[in-house]
Amino acid sequence: MEILLFGIINSVTLSLTALGFTLVYSISRLPNFAHGALYVTSGYIVWLCVNTLGLNYVAGIFVGIVATAIIGALMYHLIILRIRGMQISEIIATYAIGLAIIEGLRWGGLRGSTFTLPSFLAGSIEIGGIAVDNQRLFVLGSGVVVFAALGLFVKFTKTGLALKAIAQDERAAMMLGIDSDRKALVSFALGSGLSAFAAVLILPLGSIVVETGYNVLIYSIAVSIIGGLGSWGGAIVASFLIGFAQILTEVFLSTQYQMVISLLAIIVTLLLKPSGIFGKQKELDDRV
Repeated sequence: MEILLFGIINSVTLSLTALGFTLVYSISRLPNFAHGALYVTSGYIVWLCVNTLGLNYVAGIFVGIVATAIIGALMYHLIILRIRGMQISEIIATYAIGLAIIEGLRWGGLRGSTFTLPSFLAGSIEIGGIAVDNQRLFVLGSGVVVFAALGLFVKFTKTGLALKAIAQDERAAMMLGIDSDRKALVSFALGSGLSAFAAVLILPLGSIVVETGYNVLIYSIAVSIIGGLGSWGGAIVASFLIGFAQILTEVFLSTQYQMVISLLAIIVTLLLKPSGIFGKQKELDDRV
């Protein structure tokens, strides 16, 4: 029962952290390697708003999410757009931006356990005789709401339908008059905002440290590769596979091997099925 309960919570947590990364790639076909850096940055912005500017927590969260979304949009408009279509340059640019942000935060003093965000819900409850803190249950419920809201956004809004059209066939969408560059900018803003939303939900479970950015990026890459790059459904399935694998690793081995499990999962997937579970990229046999 304990493995099942914490496996579900951990899986939804992974889905939240990887959702923004998956969304950006599905629309722009560009892996945003600054995803983890934006995750940490949003948490730090919220902390500054609350502890330095004196804003209340809700206002700080709003500022953090909006500011991170704007950073993502500016990153695309000022840098990525200029090298659009140059795949290697795009990858190097996003990675360089992420590295600069993280190391800049480290240089600025973001280290140790000094920076923390308060929990939305304090205390814990027992489920089947197992104590679970309320913040983790809040993350679980929020994750379900976000997935449902994003699904409704894609199906019933003009912008969502346009993003879906580009994700399915960019060339056909452009023939219908959809501006792919503008929608890619929207995807960067939305993906960055989702990373910030995940951060304000998950960071209260620990501290805000720069190393978290690297971990979030690796987990997001693992989820996307295993599920299939650009596949939202695949990302959710992969999150559950990795999430339960991490819990089993913690129970039978040690938490220090959780990252190793994720890296091994990436390697095995690339060796056996490079396109991932639900990926649409052609396998080697299909390209030859």
